[in-house]
Amino acid sequence: MKEEELKKQVIDLLGQPGGRPLTKSEIARQLGIDAKDRAQLRRLLDRLAEEGELKTGKKSRIELAEAGGKGLLTGRIRIFPKGHASLYPDDRDPANEASGFNLEEIKRVSIAENKTGVAMDGDKVEVKVVLKRGRRGEEEAVGSVVRIVERSDRLVVGTYFLKKGFAYVQPDAESLPVTLELDEPCEEAENGQKVAVELIDWRKGEVPRGRVKEVIGWPDAPGVDILAIVHKYGLQMDFPDRVRAEAEAVSESIDETERERREDWRDRLVITIDPADAKDHDDAVWVQKTKGGWQLAVHIADVSHYVKPNSELDKEARKRGNSTYLVDRVLPMLPEELSNGICSLRPDEERLTKCALIDFNTNGQVKKAVFVDALINSQAKLAYEEAQVVLDGGKAPKRYPKELRLELETMIREAWKLASLLRKNRFRSGALDLEMDEIKVLLDENKKAVGYAKVEHNQSHQLVEEFMLAANESVAKLLRDRQKPAIYRVHADPDPEKLEEFAENARVHGYVVGDLSNRQHIQDVLDQAKGMPEEHAIKLGLLRSLRRAEYSEEPEGHYGLAKADYAHFTSPIRRYADLVVHRALQGLLKNRPENPDRVMKQPECKEAAMHISDTERNSSFAEQETKTLKLLEWLEASRKWDEPPLFEGVITEVRSMGIFVEATDIMQKGLVKFEELPEHGWRFDSGLSAFVAKGGLILQMGMEVELAVTKVDFIEQRVDFTIISAMMPEVLENPPRTKRSSQKQAGATKGNSSRSKGKSGQGKRTSRSSSKKAPRSASKQSSRKSSKSPKGRRKRD
Repeated sequence: MKEEELKKQVIDLLGQPGGRPLTKSEIARQLGIDAKDRAQLRRLLDRLAEEGELKTGKKSRIELAEAGGKGLLTGRIRIFPKGHASLYPDDRDPANEASGFNLEEIKRVSIAENKTGVAMDGDKVEVKVVLKRGRRGEEEAVGSVVRIVERSDRLVVGTYFLKKGFAYVQPDAESLPVTLELDEPCEEAENGQKVAVELIDWRKGEVPRGRVKEVIGWPDAPGVDILAIVHKYGLQMDFPDRVRAEAEAVSESIDETERERREDWRDRLVITIDPADAKDHDDAVWVQKTKGGWQLAVHIADVSHYVKPNSELDKEARKRGNSTYLVDRVLPMLPEELSNGICSLRPDEERLTKCALIDFNTNGQVKKAVFVDALINSQAKLAYEEAQVVLDGGKAPKRYPKELRLELETMIREAWKLASLLRKNRFRSGALDLEMDEIKVLLDENKKAVGYAKVEHNQSHQLVEEFMLAANESVAKLLRDRQKPAIYRVHADPDPEKLEEFAENARVHGYVVGDLSNRQHIQDVLDQAKGMPEEHAIKLGLLRSLRRAEYSEEPEGHYGLAKADYAHFTSPIRRYADLVVHRALQGLLKNRPENPDRVMKQPECKEAAMHISDTERNSSFAEQETKTLKLLEWLEASRKWDEPPLFEGVITEVRSMGIFVEATDIMQKGLVKFEELPEHGWRFDSGLSAFVAKGGLILQMGMEVELAVTKVDFIEQRVDFTIISAMMPEVLENPPRTKRSSQKQAGATKGNSSRSKGKSGQGKRTSRSSSKKAPRSASKQSSRKSSKSPKGRRKRD
């Protein structure tokens, strides 16, 4: 008998109304199990008990375990490379209501490596949770997995072996057993190749079993490393045939009746501003100065016109939740026929949009917002770099006629006047400035990492961001006022204890910290860090103390943006939440369609919001892992050069076993082990939390350092550095931070340190006074980086 069928019979039997707990023998008799099959039944009952679906009571009688309960939380588990894990409970999940915990305070549960049981990354699990005091006295939630509620559909990636007829896989994940047995050999796979395996069974104390679903390829073949991550996170490379067929059937011509129904914007200067390599252009803008201020039009691709509720395209988009932007490819939410084709607002092509037309007064306050279905013909496609040239006083691209170039320059500069005012108002209202530059790893045609580039979040990015934020907020307000069921983007207020942890860390760095329950005091810390070497570390620390933004059926506001109403409206090509919002908006348009799409009811919105919050988190992990993998690949290759690169960095923490640093050029954290320190007889001073040596030499937190890579650990995704030189910051006449102003330390020894600047991705050292520097432990070295232009996709919340 198949195990799934037997399991169903057992659950049905024990779940009968008025039923009582049964022994194994009683279960076998009542199900009519033959003697030869009873061993299979016993194994199944033992496994279900181990996984928490059954529980054994007095006299070995078995009954169904109750779902949920005191001290139990349910959610998706995230298992990290070293084996420890985190659970992210959803406070809207009914299974968590009986837990007895305050789910507003518990957003993450820490799970030790030996407490994950037989859970796999991405599984929905039930965890026994207890509250403990952390190192700093703060209360933290820790737990252990007691039951697998639902296996994820992710595959196990590993290396295939066949020896003497025995087929097995060695999983890549350190959190899994070293061997996974296969139910049968795979004819297509060869020894040493990477394969993706479907898990069939895994019981506590036993070797997991599975079957090969796909042969990925040889480990050193181009792209195989990224494909392994795709499978690890259960991401979809291809679309099912039924979805592809529906996408191919979408007509590229616009019906004349539909054309006449819409507002005609084809003759206006509507433009797109995107990353240089973008193909899915889902937003375009137009700005005009008026007597009373400005008028802004934000045009968004009308995906809802082509993707109808419960169609095959809609079901697949909902399943994926969002597009995933890996380091070397995009896994789109919609097939390319739509995402890069009929829905993309390409220049000189007629496209359908939903338009937010917003009037602002001279103070940047919204006077009126109207929403319409529109028809556009984008007049220009600009890259961020091209728009920034115009904002810096330069010219529009020469590929456009002179008259159009002049119009572009005028409108872009006028648009920045409005955007900069909106930005100023937003921060005055309490929004937090958490923008950070990004690192883009540059790849060659074989997908090998060849360098990196910094993608700066400059005025051109900010211009588009402010307009998208304004449109998102306006739509959210209308939907809330009209009480339309929809999906909102929410960001809950932070946990005060987490904020205090951040405050302690900032004080250790020498920052003046006020009452962080006041948003302005948080922004004051960020302002103090602006331009400092540790700015990235400070912002990252604050982000970790805040709750994660997510989707909700309730308009609960957005803490980070300081907005009472907020929803995602501007990217329906790559986010399902936006598509739901577009459908909810149809009945409220100035020129509403005759037959608006069916709108989700509140319970449906709740279910969808929970799902796409999960898919967003999953994609985020995958995106970051591919970027980290390729950055580590380049660091490992470049450290073996005759002249390996050096990196500007900052000391973030000092312990007796070594110094924790961040290479700010590449935003990579790492460790300088004690034995890797320059030879000066260093000793750890616990009072100063620093390493000191003869002659007043000191290495302590906050010091700028020059770093070289000594080791790259791909399994633990860790980098070890050595310090080449160190520099103390200058003493300011009116210092914003008390600690540094009163403790000017000598560097290490006299001497100068030089470094060769690369053409791209080079972090700039802030202006400093003459300083002493630590001795260089290597010869003069140069930083080799690709001179390719940085390209990045914008991120808008």
